Amino acid sequence: MNELISIVMPVKNAGLYLKDCLESILAQTYPNWELIAVDDGSSDNSLEILQSYSQKYTRIHSFKNSGNGIIPALRTAYSHAKGQYIHRMDADDLMAPTKLELLLDLLKQSGKGTVVTALVQYFAEGGVSDGYLKYEEWLNELSVNENHWDEVYQECVIASPCWMIHKDDFEKAGAFNSDRYPEDYDLVFRFYEKGLKVKAVKEVLHYWRDHSERSSRNHEHYQANSFFAIKLHYFLKLERDSKRSLVIWGAGPKGKHLARMLNKQGIDFEWVSNNPNKHGQEIYEQIMSSFKQILEFNNPQVIITVAQRKAKKEIVAFLEGNGLEEKKDYWFFR
Repeated sequence: MNELISIVMPVKNAGLYLKDCLESILAQTYPNWELIAVDDGSSDNSLEILQSYSQKYTRIHSFKNSGNGIIPALRTAYSHAKGQYIHRMDADDLMAPTKLELLLDLLKQSGKGTVVTALVQYFAEGGVSDGYLKYEEWLNELSVNENHWDEVYQECVIASPCWMIHKDDFEKAGAFNSDRYPEDYDLVFRFYEKGLKVKAVKEVLHYWRDHSERSSRNHEHYQANSFFAIKLHYFLKLERDSKRSLVIWGAGPKGKHLARMLNKQGIDFEWVSNNPNKHGQEIYEQIMSSFKQILEFNNPQVIITVAQRKAKKEIVAFLEGNGLEEKKDYWFFR
């Protein structure tokens, strides 16, 4: 028996790329799917394209967003989903022909309590930026090793249009009920919170289009500060022990942003740096200490905001050399 896969897809001014996207879905080797595409108030011809395809193909269903924004669009799409498997797609991207087939095969092999993903590849007419290429490399390395949760506080560890999950598990993780942006990172943290395993197909199954109008490039919901706020929210919810000292390591822009957020929430913390020029300085009414002071704090939980690769290695060597363990005593926030 072929189980139904519900593909939910928000659409916003994707007219230039939408036909290619839809054709890649129609070309899937796995036949038992439905596409629920929701237009989020596009000002181009996206809605007309969706309507023409939905009239021609019974597996494609188009709707207008019942609200405004990507989260309401996802909720609108999901409210019409009839499948026992849920998959999200982006309207400017492309599926490899075997994407649905291979994701479903792995999900069925792995059973409930699992979210599956695969390798991804960015592409762009004018070439892909170094930042996106590094993100692609990092994501794919996580998928090869299937150690996504090890680095969940660094960046979104599962590509938003390249996961599949059983509907029961999706519901347990809160589906699209959260109002928190970035919605893809928030959803991944909820998968993590619920203890779902992550399994990955070791092939490129999703082609991620980079272009100047991508929401991730332009919308305020996807700027660095929003990602940092999500990391802190889930760290305080899932990892924080109020009986232990909370420590920020790093005096750069990210460390300062984290300090401001903690101050705003009235959460006490210590602040250290490996830059001797910072030691003794008062920043945001907090005296900066040497990183060696960590050993004097009460069973510390350390959030590290240092990004430079060599410095990170030195930090790990210091902490591990003094008996502190990653994901138990210290976490990297990238």
